[in-house]
Amino acid sequence: MSETQDRLVKDQPAEMPSEGGPLAQYHGERPPAPDWFLRAVAQPYEVHNVEVAGANVRYQRWGPRDAPGLLLVHGNGAHAHWWDFIAPYFAERYNVAAMTFSGMGDSERRDAYDMDTFAAEEIAVCEHAGMFEHAIKPVICAHSFGGFVTMLTGADHGEKLTGTVIVDSPVNPPDHPRGGPPRGVRQNKVYRDLNAALARFRLAPPQECENHFIMDYIARWSLKKASEEEGGPGWTWKFDPRIWQRFEAGRDSSQLLRATGCRIAIFRGEDSALMLDDVGDYMQELLGHEVPYISIPHARHHVMIDQPLAFVAALRTLLAEWDHSSPNRSV
Repeated sequence: MSETQDRLVKDQPAEMPSEGGPLAQYHGERPPAPDWFLRAVAQPYEVHNVEVAGANVRYQRWGPRDAPGLLLVHGNGAHAHWWDFIAPYFAERYNVAAMTFSGMGDSERRDAYDMDTFAAEEIAVCEHAGMFEHAIKPVICAHSFGGFVTMLTGADHGEKLTGTVIVDSPVNPPDHPRGGPPRGVRQNKVYRDLNAALARFRLAPPQECENHFIMDYIARWSLKKASEEEGGPGWTWKFDPRIWQRFEAGRDSSQLLRATGCRIAIFRGEDSALMLDDVGDYMQELLGHEVPYISIPHARHHVMIDQPLAFVAALRTLLAEWDHSSPNRSV
């Protein structure tokens, strides 16, 4: 894994300085939110579990089951609810599912984790949600660490997919420093109440974000009441803090990108600190400069939080184009 990928592996809520994070100013109240967001998160969805290698994987589903499939995949330490305000914009035309990897959110934890199992979880959710029953194969859209998993899925299971959309998941050039996943373990902190926990939430890797109403929504879904074994009573983060101590890294991402067996597109935040120009040039070179490479203006690494409606518009446009065109590169 590259140094940048290593940073994405650490993409988890982290302890804040004494003054707290951007949500501290609201003292536990929900920040004002625009109507479009409130309407989106109010849309009903189904909640399902599918067992993969002995652990239940949770996912949500919107839209008609007999429509073409669209799977939305989160980054490290995150969960399916990062997509609650995005998924409804696709539910009229697609069978949309947003999944939570094992060890994160409301999915079950494992004794050990590896990239092949995470990829198997993506395929299992597609199958359980009925996406392989449609004549049109599903698309997987994945952010950050989820994008690296989806590169593996596209390489090993590309024949089952129409395409993959990789969102701000940087594959670094060979001359960039290399690193491995972190192996240290720090127990998730227990906060005395929900307000104190919300005040400590921030995005990682660190970045500014003006949409505090989205951060607040995500933060509330990232927390749970702590059990006695976890040091309760109080509130703590849902993700397994031991994932990366028990993690087996997969194959080189540059090889997986080249081996993608379906259509592929790359999205990035135009102001992302991770998807720099040389990284984008290298990824396009690996793909023969024959795939869409789309920059979302005024978005940083957490593209769908920074510019959610621009992200929706870009993904809608890409999917519509794929409906009416043939790939430039052989797959």
